Amino acid sequence: MAISGRFVLLVLVGLVPVLLLPGWGTFLLVAGSLLALAAVDLVLAGSPRRTRIVRRDPGNVTLHGTAESVLTVSNDGGRRLRGSLRDAWQPSAGAQNSLQGLDVPAGESRQVTVRLRPVRRGDLKAPHVTVRSLGPLLLAARQRTIECPGLLRVLPPFHSRRHLPSKLRKLRELDGKAAVQIRGAGTEFDSLRDYVRGDDVRSIDWRATARRSAVVVRTWRPERDRRVVMVLDTSRTSAARIGDEPRLDTGMEAALLLGVLAERGGDRVDFLAFDRRTRARAGSAGQGNLLGQLVQAMAPLEAELIELDWQAIPAQVRAVSAHRSLVVLLTSLEGGAPEEGLIPTAMQLSRQHVVVVAAVRDPQLGLMLQERDNAAGVFRAAAAERSLLQRAAVTAELRQHGVEVVDAEPLELPPRLADMYIRLKAAGRL
Repeated sequence: MAISGRFVLLVLVGLVPVLLLPGWGTFLLVAGSLLALAAVDLVLAGSPRRTRIVRRDPGNVTLHGTAESVLTVSNDGGRRLRGSLRDAWQPSAGAQNSLQGLDVPAGESRQVTVRLRPVRRGDLKAPHVTVRSLGPLLLAARQRTIECPGLLRVLPPFHSRRHLPSKLRKLRELDGKAAVQIRGAGTEFDSLRDYVRGDDVRSIDWRATARRSAVVVRTWRPERDRRVVMVLDTSRTSAARIGDEPRLDTGMEAALLLGVLAERGGDRVDFLAFDRRTRARAGSAGQGNLLGQLVQAMAPLEAELIELDWQAIPAQVRAVSAHRSLVVLLTSLEGGAPEEGLIPTAMQLSRQHVVVVAAVRDPQLGLMLQERDNAAGVFRAAAAERSLLQRAAVTAELRQHGVEVVDAEPLELPPRLADMYIRLKAAGRL
């Protein structure tokens, strides 16, 4: 049973005669009358127990997008159901009208639409719906919480999609599908054509030249059907916030851009999220489009507060691809002891694969270097300088062992990783 605001108002009004005519008799008369009215109102209220609610799940939506959760409320009782309904979405779902009025005649149904604008990626839930039924006098109400689970999957936004057209244009230039011709790019034979000034003389096909009595050169195209294996670090270091989002989300943006670009380039792509066990996996060999698989696999990922098991990564990569591949490690350069984890693992992988380490750098470090107006600023600048020097030392050691490194700020990491892929493809290193 719930007491309405009108009942409280009547109680206050009922105290007036008690104050004017003091005595227990007057008090009991007023209190009894009000309680009797509330009891009658409660009996005449529609029964929430005779209420059925069916939810139509909103499905999937990108972060900061909009979705709707539709509830069908059926009144199976004999009285009118009048009151309110509250849909219990968790706060990060951004329910804009979770509390709504309700008026359902006996034996009929009504639809209630709750608008959602999520502010957090992942699986967001609404476990139940609470129905409050008011009586005709609006003095008392009957309330019941009805189990009606709902699920909204919030997908990564893929902001780096805006870089995709320019990167695809570069791939088409390498592949000879655009008007611009990059001579000497790629290592797989494509076709023969007449020699023009500026062509590499090493591309001349002497047998074809002898047959045609004209100088003929071979054209090449980038390798296709190669393997790209992306390993996303979901350990504790991925929970650190860089700018407005966790390091994990920046790694997702870079993996999405690289994955779609590599698939359009004719390569086979595999994605693996790992810390001490596999958290998610997707690949272009499965059914459906790669982008859809990637965002579905990434949506529920959260950073785990455990250390990354570096020694297990080579076996994970081997299980995905036993052939020479491009292995991209989306991780951190400063987490833990790189000389005990990242560097030995990257060296081991580089014996068989082309390895790229992609790490996000905090732009705040650059700002801290410039703020030296006081003693505190000088100390912060010294700490930032030390952090940058450590990153540079790890980068230099990795490159000495043939490992490519992309170390960039959040907005720059996805396009720079895509450029690294294009350069490796153009150089014939895949």
